[in-house]
Amino acid sequence: MELFDTHAHLNDERFSEDISEVLQRAKEAGVTRMLLAGSNIEDSAKSIEIIAERSSDETSLWCSVGVHPHHASEYDDIMHGQLASWLENRSANRVVALGEIGLDYHYDFSPREVQKEVFIRQLNLAFQMDIPIILHEREASGDMMTILSDFHKGGKLRNIPGVCHCFSGSLETSRQLISMGFYLGFDGPITFKNNRKSGEIIAETPLNRLLIETDCPYLTPEPHRGKRNEPAFVRHVLDKMADIREMSEEELAVATTSNARTLFGV
Repeated sequence: MELFDTHAHLNDERFSEDISEVLQRAKEAGVTRMLLAGSNIEDSAKSIEIIAERSSDETSLWCSVGVHPHHASEYDDIMHGQLASWLENRSANRVVALGEIGLDYHYDFSPREVQKEVFIRQLNLAFQMDIPIILHEREASGDMMTILSDFHKGGKLRNIPGVCHCFSGSLETSRQLISMGFYLGFDGPITFKNNRKSGEIIAETPLNRLLIETDCPYLTPEPHRGKRNEPAFVRHVLDKMADIREMSEEELAVATTSNARTLFGV
């Protein structure tokens, strides 16, 4: 069984001491492909560095680069230029997406209007560079969908625009995203006993629009909840999703890996 963890933050300092062991455990768990997600310029650069150092590993690694809404207030022309440079040289840097980008109204670490401006600027860059996006949305679905709908109606989204990572929105929002061509990514919270909403969405979402991810070191699934999350634990996300859809883990692994490879072109 081959798994693709489509959202891992191995660039996080919590992996600085044992990343080789983490990658080995992932390989033993069947994780043969992994995307390291960026959230600011520094950790995007770290992802590129990690991949360059491990180009001969058996686990295939790719990354995304982007500025998360938490860091929107820091965004400037220099950062924009750096992202554009990485995207122009995407093959050499194994960059396959722009993200994670979006809106986060839970913490409001950056003013909401600034978040929207930076999100729109990065969406325009993704369309200009013809690369998929990785969306982050928390308690901001109204503004998120308004912006995405405007881009969609204006013909400024790719046919396969990207993935809404760690999807936690409503059933209606999931339907709207899928109608635009987006994939939905699911993480550890779907394994939590009190999470019923995700089950309904996973059951309804077309099989060819589902992705599995860990968002490690965050969102650790059961039965490891309370510990640092890592890519090997994506198997628990797969198992729960297969249970919800009443299908075999092997069939779902093939589907989600194929979906990820289609989206990111790897």
